Amino acid sequence: MSFKTTIPVTVLLTAYVLSVNIPEYQSFAGKHIISLQDIVRQRLLPAVDNHLLPMLLSGTVLAEHTPAPPDSTKKRLAKDFYDLLQQGDSAFYTMNYEKADSLYSIVLDMRPDNAAVNWRLARLYISMGEALSPENTEERQPYYAKAVQHAETCIGNDDHIAEGHTWLAASLGVLADNIGPREKIKRVNSIKSELDRALELNPEDDVALSILGSFNREIAGMGWLEKVFAKTFLGSLPEGSYEEAEEMLKRAIASNPRVIRHYHELGKLYSDMKRYQEAVDVLQEALTKPVLMKSDERRLKNIRTLIKKLSRKID
Repeated sequence: MSFKTTIPVTVLLTAYVLSVNIPEYQSFAGKHIISLQDIVRQRLLPAVDNHLLPMLLSGTVLAEHTPAPPDSTKKRLAKDFYDLLQQGDSAFYTMNYEKADSLYSIVLDMRPDNAAVNWRLARLYISMGEALSPENTEERQPYYAKAVQHAETCIGNDDHIAEGHTWLAASLGVLADNIGPREKIKRVNSIKSELDRALELNPEDDVALSILGSFNREIAGMGWLEKVFAKTFLGSLPEGSYEEAEEMLKRAIASNPRVIRHYHELGKLYSDMKRYQEAVDVLQEALTKPVLMKSDERRLKNIRTLIKKLSRKID
C-alpha cells in the first residue's frame, strides 16, 4: 500500500530557494512582488518530469513521483554553495558585514554542519562585535557568543581546519575581554591550546601568530596578584615572554604584512619593553597599511595617540 502526500508548491519553492543561489530570491525576500510561477517555470521545472507539470503549476505535486535530483542538479547545487560562499567572502572583505551575514546564513541553511561556513561566521561575528565601541559590552556579547558557537561547530565537524581553532581562540579571547580580565585568566589554557593546534595545522596562520604574540605579551606583563589568582584558579599558568611575543608578531607580519593589528601589537610590545624608538617606527608603518576591518579605524586612532605619547619619551 502506498501513500500519496500532497506538497504545496510554496513549500517546494521555499526549500529550493534556501538551498540555491537565485537572483530572484533577493526580490522575493525583500519585496514579495515576484511571481511564484515564474520562478517555478525558470528554476524548478527542469528538475521535474514533464508529466508532473500540470500538477506542479496547479499547486501540488505527488511526492512519490518526484524524481531524485540528477547529477547535473547536484553539481549545480554544489556550485551554488561555493558561489554563495565566495559572495559572502567578497562582502566580508569589503566590510559589508550585514550582507556577508545574510549570504553566509543562506549557505548555513544549505549545509548547517559545513566547517568552512562555520569558521567564516565565527570570524564575521567577532568582526561585527569589534566594530562596536568597547563601551557597548552588552551589544558586543551576543556576537562573541555566536562566534564561539560557530567555531566549536567547525571543529566538531573537522578538527583539521586551522581557521576553526584560530577563530575559536579569538572568540574565547574577545568574549572574556568583554566580561573582564579575570574571565580571560580562566580561559588562558583553552586559548593557548587552540592557538597551538592552529599553528600545528598551519604554521603561517598570521591571525593565530598575532594572537599568540599578544597572548605572550599579556602573560609576561601579568602582575604578581594576577599570577597568584591564575595559579590558584587554574593550578598552572602557560608560560609567556616578551621575546616569544616579539618572534610571533614578527612572523605574523612576515606572513601577512597588510594587517594593521600585527604592527599595533608589536608597537605595544616594544613600548612595554621600553624600546620606544622601535615602537614608534613600527607604529608609523602601521599607518601606511590599508583598512581591512571596521575596527581598524578605531585601532588607527589608538595608534596615533600612542605615537604622540611615545614620541615625548624619546625626546
